[in-house]
Amino acid sequence: MKQFPSDIKFKYDWRKYQQRVIDELEGHLDDNHLHIIAPPGSGKTVLGLEVAIQLDKPTLVFAPTVAIRNQWIQRFCELFLQVEQKPDWISRDIKNPKFLTVATYQALHAACTGTELDEEQEESEEENGNGDNGKGNGNSKTSEIIKLLQAQNIGTIVVDEAHHLKNAWWQSLTKVKKALNPTIVGLTATPPYDVSHLEWQRYIELNGPVDAEISVPELVVEGDLCPHQDYVFFSSPTIEESYKIDEYRQRIQTLFNDIKADQTLISALEKHPIYQKPNEQLDWIYTNLEYYSATLIFLNAIGKEITKDHLEIIGDKKFTVPELNYEWIEILLTFYLYKDADNFAEYETHQEKLTNKLKRNGAMERRSVNFRHNRKINNFLSSSISKLKSIDQIVDFEHDHLKQDLRMVILTDYIRKEFLVNQSTNSLELNKIGVLPIFEQLRRTNERNIKIGVLTGSLIIIPVSAIKAFKEVAAKYNIERLSTSSLPFDNQYLIVNSTEQLKHDIVHIITQVFQQGHIEVLVGTKSLLGEGWDAPSINSLILASFVGSYVLSNQMRGRAIRTERQNIDKTSNIWHLVCADTTAPDGGDDIQLLKRRFKAFVGVSFREKVSIENGIGRLDLPDQLTTEQEIVNLNNHMLTNAGQRHQLKEKWRQALESGATLIEEIKVPFPEDKEYKSLKTLYYNRTIKYLLSMLGSGLVGFGFEAIQGLGRAARHIRSKEDLLYWLMFIGGLGFVIFGRLAFKTFRAFVKYRDISKDIHQIGEALLESLIKVGTIHTDYSKLTVVSDVDDYGAVYCHLEGGTTYEKSTFIKSLHEIIGTVRNPRYIVIRKSFFLNVLAQKDYHSVPDILGRKKQFAEYFERQWRRFVGVCELVYTRTVEGRRLLLKSRIQSLASEFEDKTERINKWR
Repeated sequence: MKQFPSDIKFKYDWRKYQQRVIDELEGHLDDNHLHIIAPPGSGKTVLGLEVAIQLDKPTLVFAPTVAIRNQWIQRFCELFLQVEQKPDWISRDIKNPKFLTVATYQALHAACTGTELDEEQEESEEENGNGDNGKGNGNSKTSEIIKLLQAQNIGTIVVDEAHHLKNAWWQSLTKVKKALNPTIVGLTATPPYDVSHLEWQRYIELNGPVDAEISVPELVVEGDLCPHQDYVFFSSPTIEESYKIDEYRQRIQTLFNDIKADQTLISALEKHPIYQKPNEQLDWIYTNLEYYSATLIFLNAIGKEITKDHLEIIGDKKFTVPELNYEWIEILLTFYLYKDADNFAEYETHQEKLTNKLKRNGAMERRSVNFRHNRKINNFLSSSISKLKSIDQIVDFEHDHLKQDLRMVILTDYIRKEFLVNQSTNSLELNKIGVLPIFEQLRRTNERNIKIGVLTGSLIIIPVSAIKAFKEVAAKYNIERLSTSSLPFDNQYLIVNSTEQLKHDIVHIITQVFQQGHIEVLVGTKSLLGEGWDAPSINSLILASFVGSYVLSNQMRGRAIRTERQNIDKTSNIWHLVCADTTAPDGGDDIQLLKRRFKAFVGVSFREKVSIENGIGRLDLPDQLTTEQEIVNLNNHMLTNAGQRHQLKEKWRQALESGATLIEEIKVPFPEDKEYKSLKTLYYNRTIKYLLSMLGSGLVGFGFEAIQGLGRAARHIRSKEDLLYWLMFIGGLGFVIFGRLAFKTFRAFVKYRDISKDIHQIGEALLESLIKVGTIHTDYSKLTVVSDVDDYGAVYCHLEGGTTYEKSTFIKSLHEIIGTVRNPRYIVIRKSFFLNVLAQKDYHSVPDILGRKKQFAEYFERQWRRFVGVCELVYTRTVEGRRLLLKSRIQSLASEFEDKTERINKWR
């Protein structure tokens, strides 16, 4: 066979973005690459198949999982060939290629390295993506595979979900690409923008530059994705989990106090040259700033004097030494135990005892000291049994609202087959999260007779009521002989026994039974259903997964946001489960993980003025949950919103009208520390006016109090001098109270004024520099730095024009400049005066991409002078440079916005 059958045609109409890519295909393929970025559910698979058909050459498709591999074949047969049986010119085996071969990346890598994998191993290996990391008899086996592919004249290679190629698989694929010189079609939902410049270049070398990027809002506009909303459902640790957490916290606090009183450790630090003779150790100090700082903070906390010598090294004689906390004790102990063997040589025995003590108390694992985050505590929270009750509550709530129209999927990490017992009753305690425990929790409390099913790679359970539909669908795949057995402890459910004939089609069969409504709630594993699986009727999704990256969680979320042809009013609720640790200042690691994941999720905000953006901020969650009642109230708020599906479509409509495209930008919030809480909602442009009116009203109130006080004191005033003294006292007191507030507010305003005014000019200087060093290739005339200030004083800035990667690089570099100074090779010291009175020195990092070479950094300095103003460029790898770097980390303007300056995506 030398070409695709001539009568192949996609059975539906193309979506607008798909049609646009097809129409412009010739131009996109100038470089022999087509690279498409589009969200889960946007129809990348059928687009990839259409492109392969138009190229009309023997084709090789690579997918990240076995399930997605099978889906490619199923989609091709159903939507293009419109046949039920796979033709013999389609192969799943990379070692036996046909005209169309669909394989996994891991299968290619295993074949090239001589590794034998069965299908179950292949699925699990793919999830890790490590393979053998290129070891083994790679070269001879690779050449054998290449000869097989050359014999088949492979001319097109489609790489699906190409972000997976950050892993070992890319090595084998790169060799194959080089040998065959095919046309590469790269498809992904989550490009690896967050990787290093080198890794990005490798990714682009394989896939080619991005030809088209489609965002979630664009597809909602076109009706290709449905209106949807994310909800977070909170729980508290169980009594047993709470006890273990409290026990650990007490143990850690006792350990912390013991270390503060450890005389051997104190003696070792006091004798260290950096404390004894800091001026003779400047080179070491400025190369190891963290360890030096931790030593001073520790010794200061136990009452030791920080001498003038140290304050001179810091560069600030008025410097207030920070409090000793868990973070600083981690740094200090890392220094003492591992980072300076020579100077601590005599303390080897003590170091060994201290190491064992840390390990016993759970504060050390694999040479990593950790007081703040303990793996066991993280596991208590992420896999808390309290989440089973959350799932139960959400399922009942959604069923009450949707009745028989409910199509819910619950995705989790593990099957937990140990909860499947061969007895007439199953009364096992459900003490783990997994497919079987979730199924059991729902089965045991199923008063609403919800139809529940299980779909995993090795276990399938369906309701008895679904068996007729199951047999009918299986017959379409020519599967007549089915083996089922009753669930031992509940005869209302059947276990479907897998056979060789059934295993390739079972996912498709169960999916169709689910789509028809014979299963209303389907519990499965993320590895099988989380990526690429398609069931458009899903209208509620619970993510009960606590393992994996935000890339995978975004893929899982994508299962629910697809449109359904038969249901134009479809909306979806996506539920995220979190166990809140009310004893932790930040809510615990489970909440922190969720915040990181939400960076990948774009959706409508909860606010009155709806907007479309990424990040957890759009849900308006409180900073901290401290009581059980707060959790109950927040969950009730989530459920109330989730029940208003009829309003969701309207919210998306309003939000979409406010913009035209999804922009990645930097956000610098208005300073919100405790002295300025009353300012945080003020319009930036009216800050002075509001400040004056606030001071005025304060003075009026103070004056009224003063007059009352004057009335009470009148009997003591006997002369004009007494009255004068009294008025001077009132005036002095007023000046102290309001003068301090005015000065602090004014000082913060001046600093903030400069960053908001200058951010645009800094962006211009950065853009010029990135063009000069060859990072941005788009013509300057097509690029614009855009900045503005919102109603809450937050400053935004982004690059308009250019490629997606160029915009992302611009934002990443701008974030380095105005974010907290870390450890750059160069810093820029910005010098400015306000009204020729208030002098300022602010410190900014030169981005890594410009700091790599001296001439790049110097060019950036010249652009800074041109656009922003007076500055000084300092190389930080000298002793004097290290001194300034330490000072900059203490005094940097950016420290006012630490952990608040962020990169966001917003619909504008």
